[in-house]
Amino acid sequence: MSSFILSKYIAASVNEGNVASPAPNKHKIALYSPEYFRACVLGGVLACGPTHTLVTPLDLVKCRMQVKPGLYKGVVDGWRSIIKAEGFRGIWLGAGPTFLGYSMQGSCKYGFYEYFKYKYGHIVGEENAYKHRTVIALLASGSAEFIADIFLCPMESIKVRMQTSYPPYAKTFAEGFSKLRATEGLHGFYQGLVPLWSRQIPYTCMKFATFEKAVELIYSTFLPKPKDQYNKFQQLLVSFTAGYTSGVLVAIVSHPADVLVSKMNSGANQGKSVGTLIKELGMKGLWLGLSTRIVMIGTLTSFQWLIYDTFKVYMGLPTTGGGDKPQGEH
Repeated sequence: MSSFILSKYIAASVNEGNVASPAPNKHKIALYSPEYFRACVLGGVLACGPTHTLVTPLDLVKCRMQVKPGLYKGVVDGWRSIIKAEGFRGIWLGAGPTFLGYSMQGSCKYGFYEYFKYKYGHIVGEENAYKHRTVIALLASGSAEFIADIFLCPMESIKVRMQTSYPPYAKTFAEGFSKLRATEGLHGFYQGLVPLWSRQIPYTCMKFATFEKAVELIYSTFLPKPKDQYNKFQQLLVSFTAGYTSGVLVAIVSHPADVLVSKMNSGANQGKSVGTLIKELGMKGLWLGLSTRIVMIGTLTSFQWLIYDTFKVYMGLPTTGGGDKPQGEH
């Protein structure tokens, strides 16, 4: 239904003569130049840091419900309980490490994705890169996330401890950082790296590959014109729609690992192996909080792609995905 509405809206805009026209640029950035990749890095910071921080209240309740099932009846009940006990500031617990962690992660995730996608495509050649574009997207996004999580993990360790410990492990990022460094050292910051990789790498591979595929399908199936026939606003609307589609899918794929990360970093479970936690949780336990996470990740992902592509447009660059076939490809 949403795809039908999207196609009707964009088609109407085109029929009215509202087609793409190049915006005047002060300085044109060459595709795949060092300046291009720097722009993608900055776009990743803007896309991930603020958006993850804004959903901190939702993430807080989700993490606590994963660690202690039955603690709240639902998200709204969780917010009411937290505000009653800790004040309005209580629902923003963990916002500091969230902003820092996901800003660094976003810069690496988007920047290295664009870099690896270009490099891997260059290695296999233009025609093979197009023919196997989904594989290229999976490899590039997986490689990018592997690096990004090394920067995210210390912040995630602090955040989850703050959000799931009773009483709170720390009330500020600085307090949490100092406490973790003093009590557990480097091991404490990176104890959850493998579970984080197991959550984030499938998440990011699905996020980028399904986004690229969704953009391609929208242009090829639901819209009557090639991508370059639409103006930038219309292209950004496609980015937003494809982003929500990919967000729902990645939430499902990465959810069991998300539960494990929350459990592993909570006070009662620190030091337990992944295998032990899986046995304790069981199949049902691994899917705790899925509906909340689908709403959170679907919304988050759609706005991340919207912000990222909006920034690229602002910099005079094309939106992500939906490009033309190389010459000679039929």
